[in-house]
Amino acid sequence: MRKLGISVYPEHAELEENKKYIELAAKYGFSRIFTCLLSAEGDKEKIKQDFKDMILHAKKYNFEVIADVVPNIFHEFGISYGDLSFFHEMGVDGIRLDEGFSGNEESLMTFNPYNLMIELNASQVTGYLDNIISYHPDKHMLLGCHNFYPKKRSGLSRKQFIRGSEQFKKYGIRVAAFISSHSASFGPWPVSEGLCSLEEHRFLPVDVQAKDLFNTNLVDDVIIANCFASEEELKKLSEINKALMVLDVELETEISETEEKIAFEELHFFRGDVSEYTVRSTLPRVKYKEYEIKPNNTRSVKKGDVLIENSNYSRYKGELHIALKDFENEGNTNVIGRVSSSNFRFIDQIQPWQKFRLKKI
Repeated sequence: MRKLGISVYPEHAELEENKKYIELAAKYGFSRIFTCLLSAEGDKEKIKQDFKDMILHAKKYNFEVIADVVPNIFHEFGISYGDLSFFHEMGVDGIRLDEGFSGNEESLMTFNPYNLMIELNASQVTGYLDNIISYHPDKHMLLGCHNFYPKKRSGLSRKQFIRGSEQFKKYGIRVAAFISSHSASFGPWPVSEGLCSLEEHRFLPVDVQAKDLFNTNLVDDVIIANCFASEEELKKLSEINKALMVLDVELETEISETEEKIAFEELHFFRGDVSEYTVRSTLPRVKYKEYEIKPNNTRSVKKGDVLIENSNYSRYKGELHIALKDFENEGNTNVIGRVSSSNFRFIDQIQPWQKFRLKKI
C-alpha cells in the first residue's frame, strides 16, 4: 500500500509543536515520519531523549519512523553497525544511511535482531545497490529513499530520478521521495528554498507533486520534507488517489446529465491503438449508445481540451477524448472543458491502457 509521510525535526521545533503536527497528519491518514539525526548537534543524551519523546508520541498514532544518519553519527554516538540497539532504544522502525559503507556492512545490518529497516539513498545512480545485493542482504529489510534538495536548481532531473528509482524497483524494493510544502518555513538545514527530490517540483502545488511521483509507478511513499505543512495541504494530499491518475478538469460550458456521467462517473482508460491527436476512452460509447448528446460548444480543439463526441458522430457518440494537440472541429465533437493548468503536465504522461478518472473543479 502506498503511503504519505511528514518530516519532523525535534532540534528545530518545540516538542509540543511537533506533537500537534503529528496528530494533524494522523487525522489525514499520514503514516510515515522522516527525521534527521545527521543534523542533530549538542548534548547526546538530550538529543536521544528529545527524539524518543517525539517517536513515542508518533507511535500512539501508528506512524512508521525512519531516522536519517551518516557514518560519523555511528562514531559520535559509539554505535557499531553490528549493534543497532541504540536506534531500537530510540523507538525508530529503521535508519536511512545518507552515505554508505562498503556493502557488506549494509548487508549485515539487514539481519539485525530488532527488525530495523535499512533505507538506502536512491538518488545516486552507481553500482552501490548492486554491490550490497552481491553480499546477500535480507532484501525484505531494505528500503530506498531519494534525497531532498533545499537549494534552488540543485534537485534531481527527471531522468536521474527515474534511473535512481528503477535500480531499486529492479529488486522489488520500496522507494520513497520528497515533496515540498509552500506553507513550511524550515527543514534540517539553514538553507530552505523548498525541499523536494525533483527540481521541477519546487514551485508546484503539493498535490501535483505527489500525483506526479505516484504516477511514475516507481514511488511507493511520498513524504513532505519541510515543516510545517498547512492543514489545507495535508487535506489535499489525503484526497489524492495514490493508485490512479485523476485529472482536474475545469468546465467551459454547461453540459448535459449524460455528458456529466460520461466525464466524471466513468473509469476511463487510454485505448491501446494510440493516436497522436487524443487520449481516447471508448467504452462510454457502448454504455451510452442509446442516449442523445446534442452538439454544444464545437469550437476548434486545443491541446488539453476534454472532448465528448456528440450525436452527429453516430458510431463514436459518447467517446471521451483528451486532446494531445490542436486540430479543427467539424462539429461532431463537444468541448466540455480543459484539463487544469496545474495538471497539464500529466496529459503527455498517460500511457496506453492506463486507467484514469476526471475530477470537476
